[in-house]
Formats: sequence, structure tokens, C-alpha cells
Amino acid sequence: MKRTSAIFVLVLSALLSVEAAAQARQATGVSDEVLLQLYKGARVTDVVDGMVTVGLMDVGVMKPEIAPLWRDVATMAHRIAGIAVTARYGPTNHPRNPGADLSDPANYQAYRDWRGMWYSQLSPEPFAEHLKPGSVIVMDNHDDNDTGSTGSKNILGWLERGAIGVVSAGGIRDIDEIILQRNPVYTNYERRGRGERIGRNEVIDVQRPVVVGGVTVYPGDVVVCDSDGVVVVPRRVAVRVGQIAYQELADDIRGRRELYEKLGRPLDQTVQFVEPRVLFQRLGLPVDPNAPAQAR
Repeated sequence: MKRTSAIFVLVLSALLSVEAAAQARQATGVSDEVLLQLYKGARVTDVVDGMVTVGLMDVGVMKPEIAPLWRDVATMAHRIAGIAVTARYGPTNHPRNPGADLSDPANYQAYRDWRGMWYSQLSPEPFAEHLKPGSVIVMDNHDDNDTGSTGSKNILGWLERGAIGVVSAGGIRDIDEIILQRNPVYTNYERRGRGERIGRNEVIDVQRPVVVGGVTVYPGDVVVCDSDGVVVVPRRVAVRVGQIAYQELADDIRGRRELYEKLGRPLDQTVQFVEPRVLFQRLGLPVDPNAPAQAR
């Protein structure tokens, strides 16, 4: 009975996630690929300013405790901007043990069977099938019983599928290896998890709205992360916000590049850019995102 109910939940989640993805595409009329190019190299601060320009002040900005586990300001490899794939894990209401005395070696197989059931039926990773190049896994797991829902091995598997990073309420373990592997992760370090999932948590939703860092995140939203934190752009305004953010970034780069040259500083990657008009035309977007629609 447990297996049947678990399969039903996963099938229902899959159907709902397909619907959510279709709604996300319809909300902007542009592909994920265009948004990924538009937001490539985006800074959180410029995106926050872009959100204000479209009337979304103090919307989408995660609490400051959701921060990068590591930074590399020489390469900016910790920065990510991608498309949200969402998952929610919660504390289990199933028995927290296999119903056997685990101090008795004779019951080791009972433990292995229980463990296999937990990972395959109660706490699997069904969101993985939705991952593709540019995906950011946004995981709501703030009440998952000190569980390491993300570790150094499974995060590599997600990256192999195309994911570029993880944003979570907590629940990160194997942190030294994750940093060594240079896997971008943004989380509340004080809520890191130590235990594995068995007996602790179970998957609740996949590709449905989640809340992380005080922000509601829908599948298909744009997620931008750097040392200033995390900002989530609703899909319906992602094009215009992204264009405004890029214009602000380009303006900042022009000024900084001029000062670099006056100060005799060697030019680095943070003062290189493509003119907004050129980028927007290349992506098939309005040259001026702030012009009336008929003037574009």
C-alpha cells in the first residue's frame, strides 16, 4: 500500500510539474536558453534594482543567511544564474526505524531493506528528471530533522544532468568535499544537516512552489546568486528585469573600466561586456525594454 501511494504521489507531481513548466514558458514567451544568456554574469544587486523598476520592491530577495558556502572572486565561479527546479522535503511521519534490533548483526539485512525502501519510496530525488543545462535546484527543507538532503555525491549527479548549483534552506552535508569540488551552493550554514534521509525526512513536492529564505519560488523562475545573496525573479517579468539589470551592469562596467584605466589597473573580467543593444538584438529582445510596446 505504501508503494502504491508513493507512486501515485510521484506521478501526480510529474503531471503537475509538466503543467507548471508550460505555464512558465507561456508567461514570458521566451525560452530558458534566452533567459540564461540574458542573465549570464548577472549581479544580484542589479537584478534587485531591476525588480524595483517593474514595481517589485523587496520582492524575491532571500534573507541574508542564505549565502554561498564558498567564494572565488578571482574566477567568480561561485556566481550562478539559472532556471529554478523546485523540491520540498519535510519531516517524516513514518516509523523512524526498521522495527528490528539493529545492535544484533543478524538484523543487518532488515536495515538494508528498510534503507532501500526509504530512498526509493519515501525520500527519492524525483526532481532530477527535470534537470537540464542551466537548472538551479531550489530545495525547501527547513524542517527536515537535521538531514543532509544534499551531499557531495548526489550534487555531482545533479551537475552531470546539467544543474549549475543548489539553493536550499539548509540540509547540506559533506561540506568540505562540496567546497573542494567547487559546487556552487547557497544555504543557511547554521542549518546544515548531518544525518542521511532515512528515518528523518520524505519528499513532499516536486516542481511546485516552495519557500526558501522567505521567498516563494516557482519552477521556471530565474535565480541569481552571488556574494550579495540570492534573488529570485518571477518568470512573468524575467525578460524586462533581466534587460534592465544588464543595462545597469553595463553602465557600472563603463564607469569602473574608465577608473581602472585612470588608475593604471590591469583590466579583469569584471570590466568586460557586450553593449546592451547588441546583446538584446542577438537574443531577439526589445532594444529598449522601457519603451512603450508599440515603439519597440
